[in-house]
Amino acid sequence: MADQRLLGPADVRDVAARLNLRPSKRLGQNFVIDQGTLRRVVRLAEVRPDEDVLEVGPGLGSLTLALLPAARRVLAIELDPVLAAELPATVASFAPGLAGRLEVVTADAAQVTGLPGDPVTVLVANLPYNAAVPVLLHLLDTVPSLGRGVVMVQAEVAERMTAAPGNRIYGVPTVKLAWYAQMRRVGPVPRRVFWPVPRVDSALVAFARHEPPGPRVSRRELFGVIDAAFAQRRKMLRSALGSWAGSVTQAERILREAGVDPAARGESLDVAEFAAIAAARTIIKS
Repeated sequence: MADQRLLGPADVRDVAARLNLRPSKRLGQNFVIDQGTLRRVVRLAEVRPDEDVLEVGPGLGSLTLALLPAARRVLAIELDPVLAAELPATVASFAPGLAGRLEVVTADAAQVTGLPGDPVTVLVANLPYNAAVPVLLHLLDTVPSLGRGVVMVQAEVAERMTAAPGNRIYGVPTVKLAWYAQMRRVGPVPRRVFWPVPRVDSALVAFARHEPPGPRVSRRELFGVIDAAFAQRRKMLRSALGSWAGSVTQAERILREAGVDPAARGESLDVAEFAAIAAARTIIKS
């Protein structure tokens, strides 16, 4: 589109200077300045012209401008009120013909509910390093129309999101996310594409929502057993789940009912097995 252009490194710094913005480490404000990376993210997300896209933490608008030509609408959730107020002006300046496709909500994406407009179906975002997993879990839980997405996160977080059972970094975030969606790494993102340059590399993670594996249980029931199992990571499940179940004896009974070895450790189980444990507890209590 002739009247649309992306932010380059100089543009990002100019907008930040005009706003007297000093990027906040606490808010994870590292802005993408590489246009090739922006186009790559949108391409991997496979956004269709009839889709409404959710973007979390648009910041200065780099990714927003890359998304607008591909989507019917971009709903951007921004925590910083100064950045949220500036985003429409940036889009009007850099992509005047697409300004009508943007809607901005000033809110915390880890707590927001009741998104405006038509249902969003895809998430494309550069997620703050310190809030990526809580934000993603909240959105998957509260926005049922969200079927897939591509998110940019810290490389270490990406490894945790996509780890397999038995991996040393497999843990609570991995299992909880796996209940909602299939997660996979789709490529690295070097630190040099950001301003300011972070101290860590990033990675892209794609997800596709699926039916929760294993028996049907509630989020509360499932997450309770996951948290208990990993609170004492090195212990056998019969011991780790003792408090959660009421006693070690009761934990062993629940585990046997679920078909899980009481001597196993939490890091060896997949999400379907955790769901089976939660379901077994309900059966035994009833």
